[in-house]
Amino acid sequence: MQQVWLVNLETMPYADALELQRAIVAARKRGALRDALLLLEHPPVLTLGRNAKDEHILASRDALRETGVEVFRVERGGDVTYHGPGQLVGYPILNLKNFRQDVGWYVRALEETLMRALADFGIASRRVDKLVGVWVAQDSAEAKVAQIGARIEEWVTYHGFALNVAPNLAHFELIVPCGITDKAVTTMTRLLHRPVAMRAVRERIAARFAEVFEVELVEQSYADLRVQLEK
Repeated sequence: MQQVWLVNLETMPYADALELQRAIVAARKRGALRDALLLLEHPPVLTLGRNAKDEHILASRDALRETGVEVFRVERGGDVTYHGPGQLVGYPILNLKNFRQDVGWYVRALEETLMRALADFGIASRRVDKLVGVWVAQDSAEAKVAQIGARIEEWVTYHGFALNVAPNLAHFELIVPCGITDKAVTTMTRLLHRPVAMRAVRERIAARFAEVFEVELVEQSYADLRVQLEK
């Protein structure tokens, strides 16, 4: 069974995490590092994917600056999304040549990882036809509980997924989430009507990721990862 490094990070500014991903991707392309899964949280930030429309940011840039919300246009697929405290973000950096060279399979595997982890907390979730991400039933409608936006270069993946554990839902009102106007966004805490420990969510995501991708996760500290990158 192949090994993947599991790197649990604390809250990290988006710019730093993006730089870290790009450094790992470059090393991974050279065969200098193992595959890795980064788990972390971000301060409030909006990111726009390759297909994002500026008008899907509803707040003015001045208003965003005043509330401390940064904005980045990045190379992942998809439209605009929000990251912030209380949301678990996962960045799998995998060489799909070791798995399946199939973008659709990869996205579905991420969805499956998230759905299995949600089931561990008693949350029934599902896919929605022609939409990417993980959805739940809420108030007789569908609501999104996890977002996915990936980038694949030379079959090496980066960017990834974001699971809404207990983020500030008001911040999603700053945007048209993922460019979808007719569906709500929700959180695990809202669905369960109780607090959810982020540490427990990290553990279940890691376990289900290992299961779905059929890998062994090996804990790697951020300090040791930086040492490996500098070699």
